Amino acid sequence: MINLNVKLLSFRFPLLVPTSSPFQIPIIFLLRTHSLPHHKDKPTNWNASHALIQSKPLLFLLEKCTSMAQMKQVQAQMISTGFISDGFALSRLVAFCAISEWRNLDYCDKILDNAENPNVFSWNVAIRGYSESENPRNAVLMYRKMLRKGGSTPDNYTYPLLFKACAGLSLGFTAGEILGHALQLGFDSDLFVHNAIIHVLVSCGELLAARKVFDESRVRDLVSWNSMINGYVRCGLANEALNLYYKMEELKVMPDEVTMIGVVSASAQLEDLTLGRKLHQFIEEMGLNLTVPLTNSLMDMYIKCGNIEPAKTLFENMTKKTIVSWTTMVVGYAKFGLLGSAMRLFNEMPEKDVVPWNALIGGFVQAKRSKEALALFHEMQASNVEPDEITVVSCLSACSQLGALDVGIWMHHYVEKHNLSVNVALGTALVDMYAKCGNIKRALQVFREMPGRNSLTWTATICGLALHGQSHAAVTYFSEMIGIGLMPDEITFLGVLSACCHGGLVDKGREYFYQMSSKYGVSPNLKHYSCMVDLLGRAGFLEEAEELIKSMPFKADAVVWGALFFGSRIHGNVQMGERAASKLLELDPHDSGIYVLLANMYGDANMWEQARKVRKMMEERGVEKTPGCSSIEMNGVVFEFIIRDQSHPQSEKIYECLTRLTRQLELVEDETSSLKELSSWC
Repeated sequence: MINLNVKLLSFRFPLLVPTSSPFQIPIIFLLRTHSLPHHKDKPTNWNASHALIQSKPLLFLLEKCTSMAQMKQVQAQMISTGFISDGFALSRLVAFCAISEWRNLDYCDKILDNAENPNVFSWNVAIRGYSESENPRNAVLMYRKMLRKGGSTPDNYTYPLLFKACAGLSLGFTAGEILGHALQLGFDSDLFVHNAIIHVLVSCGELLAARKVFDESRVRDLVSWNSMINGYVRCGLANEALNLYYKMEELKVMPDEVTMIGVVSASAQLEDLTLGRKLHQFIEEMGLNLTVPLTNSLMDMYIKCGNIEPAKTLFENMTKKTIVSWTTMVVGYAKFGLLGSAMRLFNEMPEKDVVPWNALIGGFVQAKRSKEALALFHEMQASNVEPDEITVVSCLSACSQLGALDVGIWMHHYVEKHNLSVNVALGTALVDMYAKCGNIKRALQVFREMPGRNSLTWTATICGLALHGQSHAAVTYFSEMIGIGLMPDEITFLGVLSACCHGGLVDKGREYFYQMSSKYGVSPNLKHYSCMVDLLGRAGFLEEAEELIKSMPFKADAVVWGALFFGSRIHGNVQMGERAASKLLELDPHDSGIYVLLANMYGDANMWEQARKVRKMMEERGVEKTPGCSSIEMNGVVFEFIIRDQSHPQSEKIYECLTRLTRQLELVEDETSSLKELSSWC
C-alpha cells in the first residue's frame, strides 16, 4: 500500500461501497490514460465487437449510426421497447455521445441524468469524453455526479482518466481529493492507477510526493520510471532525472524511447555534449526506434550543447518532420547566427505557428538586425499569426536597439488591447524600451505598475536612469533593490557605476566597485573597469585611473584606453593622452576616430605641428574617416542614412529640405552675429 504520510482531503459526499457490474464489456483499452487522444485529434473508433451487439438488432443499428439524429431514432426504439434499462445498451448510447466522431457531451449528460442505474462503464466513458474535450475540468464534475447518483462505484479505470484531466489542468487540490478517494477504495495496488498517481503529482509540481509514491510502491513498471524521469526534466531537475536513470540501469530495467527522450533532454538542460553523444550512441547500439519525438530531442540537445551539424544531419535524415522538428532547426540556426539558413528553412516550413516566428525574430534581434526583426513582425501579422508575450518582448528589444519609440508605444498598446499578461519578462522589456527610447518617465511608471519585479527589472530601471543622467535616482533605486534582498549582477553594477560616472559621484563609485567582489561576489570585467577609469578621468583623478588600468587582471581594451584618453583631453594632460592614444593605435591602427581625436587634442593645446603630423600619418597609412550613420523614425518605420546617401527613393527632396534648413540656420547665425556686434558698440 502507498503511504504518503500527508493529509488528504476527502470529498464532500459519502464514500460508496464498490459493486460489480454485469455489463462490464472487454474494451477497457479505450480507457487507459496512455492511449487517450487529445480532443483536437480525430476521436478513437468508439465501436465495439461484443457478442451482444451482433445478437441485438438495435445495438447493431447503433453501431452503424453516423449522426446524432440517427442515434436518437435508435434511442427512441430502446425507450419504447424497454431495452434502455439494459446496462450494456445504455453504455453504448453513452459511448456514442461521449467518444464518437459525432459526440455531443451535453446530450450524454442528459442520458445519464435520466437513466435509472448507469453502470460504471457508462460513467467511465462519459468521464473520458469530457477529459478529451475542450473543458476537461467537467470530467471531475461528471465523477462527482456519478458518486451523488449512487448505484455504481468508481473502479480502477475511472481514476487514470480523472488524474489525466487533473494533470492537464494542474489541478493539484482536486487531484489530492481524488487521490484520497482512490486510496480509500484500495486502488493504489493497481498498476495503471499507480502510474496515473505519479503522473498527476509530477504534473502538479509535487515531485517529493511523486517520488515517495514511486519509492514505496510494490507495483511499478517502465511507465513508472518514465513518469518520474520526465517529470524531473520538466521541472528543470536534470541531475535528479539522470540519477534515477542510472538507478534504473543498476536494476536492469531496460529503457525505451520515452526514457531516452527524458535523459537526452536532461543532458540538453545541462549542456553536456559528451553525455548527449553517449546517449545518442547508446540509442543506436540498442536499436531503439528513432521516433520523431526522440529525434527532436536529440536535435534540441545538440543545438543547446553548441553543435549544430549533428542536429542538421538528424533533421535531413528524418522521413517525417513535425512542426517541432522544423522549429527546432530554425531555433538552432538563429541561435548560431546563421540567419540565412534559418530564413530559408523557415520559408520551406509547410505550416508555421508563433514559435518559429518568435525564433526567427529573436535571432535577428540577437544579431542586432532590428529593422529586419520588426519587418518580420509585420509579415507575421499579415500572415494572421497571433503574437504572444515572447514575440512582444523580442520586438520591444528591437525598438530599444533602434530607439523606435513610436513602434514601442504601439507594441505597448497591443499588449493592453489583447490583455497579454504583463509578466516580469514583458514588463522589464517595456521598462528597457521606454528608457532607451528617451521616455524615462513612462519607464518608471511601467516599473511602478508591474505586479512583480525581479533583479533584471530593477537593473533595467537603474541603467535607464543612468542613461538619462539621473544619477542620484539610480543610486537610490540600487539601494532599494539591495534593501529588499535582491542580488545585483554585473549588469546592475554597470548601470550604477555608469550613473556615478555621469553624476561625478567618485566616492560612491569607488565604494560600489570595491563591494562588487568583496560583498556581492561579482568579478569586475572590462566594462566595469572602463566605467571606473571614465569616472576617475572625468573627475581629474588621472593618475589613479592609470594605476587602475595597470592593476587590471587582464589586458585593457580600446574602451578602457579611450576612457583614459577622454579624461586626459578634458583636463589638458597631453602626455597621458599621448600614452593612451598610442595604446589605442596599437590595438587598431586603422581606426580613423583615434587620429582625429588625437589631432584635436593637440589643437586644443595649440600644438599645431603635432596635429599636422597626426593628419599626415593618417594620410600615409591610408586611413579614411568612417562615415557616420544616422537613423530617424517616421510613421513607425525606421530609416537609416550615411553621408552622401542616395538610397532613399525621396533622397532629392530630403537633400533639398536639408539645404533650406542650412540656409535658415545661416541666416539665424548672421542675425545673432549682427546683434552681438551692435551690442558691443552700445
